[in-house]
Amino acid sequence: KLINARGETVHEKASFRDAFKTQRCLIVADGFYEWQKQDDGAKQPMFIHLKSRAPFGMAGLYAHWTDPTSGEVLTTCTIITTAANTVMQPLHHRMPVILAPERYAAWLDPQNNEPEFLRMLMQPISGVHMAYYPVSRKVNTPANDDPSLIARVG
Repeated sequence: KLINARGETVHEKASFRDAFKTQRCLIVADGFYEWQKQDDGAKQPMFIHLKSRAPFGMAGLYAHWTDPTSGEVLTTCTIITTAANTVMQPLHHRMPVILAPERYAAWLDPQNNEPEFLRMLMQPISGVHMAYYPVSRKVNTPANDDPSLIARVG
């Protein structure tokens, strides 16, 4: 199971090469989580978002494939990552490619399949647009799914 694809090499990797040409998508979110290692060794989840609190589109790829065990046809997706911007660097060395809204159409257009053009679209968003804060460790349990998961703690 591949969750993320590195933007720098996504066009070269056999796992993603074909999807990069014609199966690009936007994965829409209003934030995401990253874990910051604390001095005591514990990891504190952080909720990362745009300062405007507006939803945003992350560069993604999708695929349809058949599960060899069940025979079920599945649609899956992966988020493309890039080097961390200045806001993200204290948390992690990578971050999702957050596309500017004016780049959505170019990213989604299957006629745009030149790797260099597509890679140019995948620049890290400026840190001036982003912020983060600590949230409950309840985010570590997939069964938890409620608004408290994005509430600031501490």
